[in-house]
Amino acid sequence: MATVGVLTAGGDCPGLNAVIRAVVARSERHGNDVVGILNGWEGLLDGTVRPLDRDAVRGIMQRGGTILGTSRRDPYVHADGYSSIRPTLEANGIDAVVVVGGDGTLRTALRLAAEGLSVVAVPKTIDNDIAATDVTFGFDTAVQIATDALDRLTTTAEAHNRIMLVEVMGRTQGWIATYAGIAAAVTSA
Repeated sequence: MATVGVLTAGGDCPGLNAVIRAVVARSERHGNDVVGILNGWEGLLDGTVRPLDRDAVRGIMQRGGTILGTSRRDPYVHADGYSSIRPTLEANGIDAVVVVGGDGTLRTALRLAAEGLSVVAVPKTIDNDIAATDVTFGFDTAVQIATDALDRLTTTAEAHNRIMLVEVMGRTQGWIATYAGIAAAVTSA
Protein backbone atom coordinates (compact mmCIF):
# COMPACT_ATOMS: atom_id res chain seq x y z
CA MET A 1 0.00 0.00 0.00
CA ALA A 2 1.24 3.47 -0.93
CA THR A 3 0.26 7.02 -0.14
CA VAL A 4 -0.41 9.22 -3.14
CA GLY A 5 -0.39 13.01 -2.90
CA VAL A 6 -2.41 15.11 -5.33
CA LEU A 7 -2.03 18.83 -5.99
CA THR A 8 -3.44 21.41 -8.39
CA ALA A 9 -1.18 24.34 -9.20
CA GLY A 10 -1.18 27.38 -11.45
CA GLY A 11 -4.25 28.88 -13.07
CA ASP A 12 -7.80 27.65 -12.82
CA CYS A 13 -9.55 25.59 -15.46
CA PRO A 14 -12.60 23.32 -15.72
CA GLY A 15 -12.21 19.69 -14.69
CA LEU A 16 -9.83 20.01 -11.74
CA ASN A 17 -12.25 18.49 -9.23
CA ALA A 18 -13.02 15.66 -11.65
CA VAL A 19 -9.31 14.82 -11.79
CA ILE A 20 -9.03 14.91 -7.98
CA ARG A 21 -12.04 12.62 -7.66
CA ALA A 22 -10.60 10.21 -10.24
CA VAL A 23 -7.26 10.06 -8.41
CA VAL A 24 -9.03 9.20 -5.16
CA ALA A 25 -11.33 6.60 -6.76
CA ARG A 26 -8.52 4.85 -8.66
CA SER A 27 -6.10 4.98 -5.73
CA GLU A 28 -8.61 3.51 -3.29
CA ARG A 29 -9.47 0.77 -5.79
CA HIS A 30 -5.83 -0.30 -5.64
CA GLY A 31 -5.58 -0.01 -1.85
CA ASN A 32 -3.67 3.27 -1.73
CA ASP A 33 -4.31 6.24 0.54
CA VAL A 34 -4.59 9.76 -0.89
CA VAL A 35 -3.41 13.01 0.64
CA GLY A 36 -4.68 16.27 -0.82
CA ILE A 37 -1.93 18.89 -0.95
CA LEU A 38 -3.47 22.30 -0.36
CA ASN A 39 -2.70 25.32 -2.54
CA GLY A 40 -0.40 23.64 -5.04
CA TRP A 41 3.33 23.54 -4.39
CA GLU A 42 2.71 25.89 -1.46
CA GLY A 43 1.14 22.99 0.43
CA LEU A 44 4.26 20.88 -0.02
CA LEU A 45 6.43 23.81 1.06
CA ASP A 46 4.31 24.65 4.12
CA GLY A 47 3.14 21.15 5.05
CA THR A 48 -0.57 21.83 4.56
CA VAL A 49 -2.29 18.62 3.52
CA ARG A 50 -5.50 16.76 4.25
CA PRO A 51 -6.55 13.14 3.80
CA LEU A 52 -8.89 12.47 0.88
CA ASP A 53 -11.26 9.54 0.63
CA ARG A 54 -14.46 8.85 -1.30
CA ASP A 55 -16.54 10.84 1.19
CA ALA A 56 -14.24 13.87 0.84
CA VAL A 57 -14.68 13.95 -2.94
CA ARG A 58 -18.36 13.07 -3.14
CA GLY A 59 -20.33 15.76 -5.04
CA ILE A 60 -17.32 17.85 -6.10
CA MET A 61 -17.59 17.35 -9.85
CA GLN A 62 -20.23 20.06 -10.27
CA ARG A 63 -18.16 22.61 -8.34
CA GLY A 64 -15.91 25.05 -10.14
CA GLY A 65 -12.31 25.67 -9.20
CA THR A 66 -10.44 23.11 -7.14
CA ILE A 67 -11.27 21.86 -3.66
CA LEU A 68 -7.53 21.77 -2.94
CA GLY A 69 -6.85 25.37 -3.83
CA THR A 70 -3.98 26.56 -5.99
CA SER A 71 -1.10 28.99 -5.97
CA ARG A 72 1.76 30.11 -8.16
CA ARG A 73 4.49 29.37 -5.60
CA ASP A 74 7.25 27.17 -6.94
CA PRO A 75 9.77 25.11 -4.93
CA TYR A 76 12.61 26.26 -7.20
CA VAL A 77 11.67 29.93 -7.37
CA HIS A 78 10.51 30.44 -3.77
CA ALA A 79 12.59 27.79 -1.99
CA ASP A 80 15.39 25.26 -2.47
CA GLY A 81 13.71 22.70 -4.74
CA TYR A 82 13.27 19.09 -3.65
CA SER A 83 14.93 19.60 -0.27
CA SER A 84 12.22 22.17 0.57
CA ILE A 85 9.34 19.74 0.06
CA ARG A 86 10.99 16.59 1.40
CA PRO A 87 9.91 17.22 5.04
CA THR A 88 6.22 17.31 4.02
CA LEU A 89 6.60 14.19 1.87
CA GLU A 90 8.30 12.27 4.69
CA ALA A 91 5.99 13.51 7.47
CA ASN A 92 2.94 12.33 5.52
CA GLY A 93 4.44 9.19 4.03
CA ILE A 94 3.79 10.41 0.49
CA ASP A 95 5.31 7.99 -2.01
CA ALA A 96 4.22 9.72 -5.24
CA VAL A 97 2.53 12.96 -6.25
CA VAL A 98 -0.10 13.45 -8.96
CA VAL A 99 0.58 16.95 -10.26
CA VAL A 100 -2.28 18.66 -12.10
CA GLY A 101 -0.98 21.75 -13.83
CA GLY A 102 0.04 23.68 -16.89
CA ASP A 103 3.43 24.17 -18.47
CA GLY A 104 5.10 25.92 -15.52
CA THR A 105 3.77 23.44 -12.99
CA LEU A 106 4.78 20.48 -15.14
CA ARG A 107 8.29 21.92 -15.68
CA THR A 108 8.67 22.00 -11.91
CA ALA A 109 7.31 18.45 -11.66
CA LEU A 110 9.89 17.30 -14.21
CA ARG A 111 12.71 18.88 -12.22
CA LEU A 112 11.46 17.23 -9.02
CA ALA A 113 11.20 13.89 -10.82
CA ALA A 114 14.82 14.25 -11.93
CA GLU A 115 15.72 14.66 -8.23
CA GLY A 116 13.86 11.49 -7.28
CA LEU A 117 10.22 12.40 -6.66
CA SER A 118 7.77 9.91 -8.20
CA VAL A 119 5.40 12.06 -10.26
CA VAL A 120 2.32 11.51 -12.41
CA ALA A 121 1.67 14.61 -14.51
CA VAL A 122 -1.86 15.58 -15.56
CA PRO A 123 -1.79 18.41 -18.14
CA LYS A 124 -4.41 21.09 -17.57
CA THR A 125 -4.79 24.41 -19.25
CA ILE A 126 -7.51 26.05 -21.30
CA ASP A 127 -4.79 27.05 -23.78
CA ASN A 128 -4.06 23.44 -24.90
CA ASP A 129 -0.37 24.32 -25.21
CA ILE A 130 1.36 21.46 -23.39
CA ALA A 131 3.89 19.70 -25.62
CA ALA A 132 3.19 16.03 -26.44
CA THR A 133 -0.44 16.38 -25.27
CA ASP A 134 -3.37 16.12 -27.67
CA VAL A 135 -5.98 17.79 -25.46
CA THR A 136 -5.55 19.24 -21.98
CA PHE A 137 -8.15 19.38 -19.21
CA GLY A 138 -10.06 22.64 -19.54
CA PHE A 139 -9.64 23.16 -23.28
CA ASP A 140 -12.92 21.61 -24.46
CA THR A 141 -14.95 23.63 -21.97
CA ALA A 142 -13.17 26.86 -22.96
CA VAL A 143 -13.89 26.18 -26.63
CA GLN A 144 -17.55 25.41 -25.88
CA ILE A 145 -18.03 28.61 -23.90
CA ALA A 146 -16.31 30.71 -26.59
CA THR A 147 -18.39 29.03 -29.31
CA ASP A 148 -21.63 29.70 -27.40
CA ALA A 149 -20.65 33.36 -27.00
CA LEU A 150 -19.82 33.66 -30.70
CA ASP A 151 -23.15 32.09 -31.69
CA ARG A 152 -25.04 34.62 -29.57
CA LEU A 153 -22.97 37.59 -30.71
CA THR A 154 -23.42 36.64 -34.37
CA THR A 155 -27.20 36.97 -34.16
CA THR A 156 -26.88 40.25 -32.26
CA ALA A 157 -24.42 41.62 -34.84
CA GLU A 158 -26.73 40.60 -37.69
CA ALA A 159 -29.78 42.16 -36.00
CA HIS A 160 -27.99 45.48 -35.55
CA ASN A 161 -25.99 45.33 -38.78
CA ARG A 162 -22.72 45.57 -36.84
CA ILE A 163 -19.34 43.96 -36.72
CA MET A 164 -18.21 42.63 -33.37
CA LEU A 165 -14.73 41.66 -32.26
CA VAL A 166 -14.25 38.86 -29.76
CA GLU A 167 -11.07 38.29 -27.83
CA VAL A 168 -10.43 34.96 -26.15
CA MET A 169 -7.54 33.62 -24.12
CA GLY A 170 -4.97 31.35 -25.63
CA ARG A 171 -1.55 32.58 -24.64
CA THR A 172 0.90 31.79 -27.43
CA GLN A 173 -1.05 29.20 -29.41
CA GLY A 174 -4.53 30.56 -30.19
CA TRP A 175 -6.27 27.18 -30.17
CA ILE A 176 -9.43 28.47 -28.47
CA ALA A 177 -9.85 31.15 -31.13
CA THR A 178 -9.19 28.65 -33.91
CA TYR A 179 -11.53 25.91 -32.69
CA ALA A 180 -14.33 28.25 -31.57
CA GLY A 181 -14.03 30.32 -34.74
CA ILE A 182 -14.39 27.23 -36.92
CA ALA A 183 -17.28 25.89 -34.83
CA ALA A 184 -19.14 29.20 -35.00
CA ALA A 185 -18.29 29.83 -38.68
CA VAL A 186 -16.87 33.28 -37.96
CA THR A 187 -14.65 35.39 -40.15
CA SER A 188 -11.24 36.45 -38.93
CA ALA A 189 -9.55 39.69 -39.81
